[in-house]
Amino acid sequence: MTDIKSRVQSINPDISARNVHKMASSCANIYEALNIVAKRSRQLSIDLKQELHKKLEEFAVSSDAIEEISENKEQIEISKFYERLPNPTIIATEEFLADEIYYRYKDKKNESNF
Repeated sequence: MTDIKSRVQSINPDISARNVHKMASSCANIYEALNIVAKRSRQLSIDLKQELHKKLEEFAVSSDAIEEISENKEQIEISKFYERLPNPTIIATEEFLADEIYYRYKDKKNESNF
């Protein structure tokens, strides 16, 4: 995976209306296009979540005392950065509209043998 954080900095994190006909033009219908976007969105969500947890593990302190919890400025900045990133669904939609998502169909012979 390329550095997703640097690529999505220019994407507007706000929700905007999309041209449904443009989305459906590259697939057989709109439902296939939305399914492709949804699967890519799940992939992005999992990747970003794992990356965030990996970075926050560096700051984890293994102690049993509740009083010893301290705020770390770097940890707060990392969390804020990930909060400002666009929603994975918005990122996936932008990738789909820019034809950056590779998708393929499963072999239909195997699915029709009930």
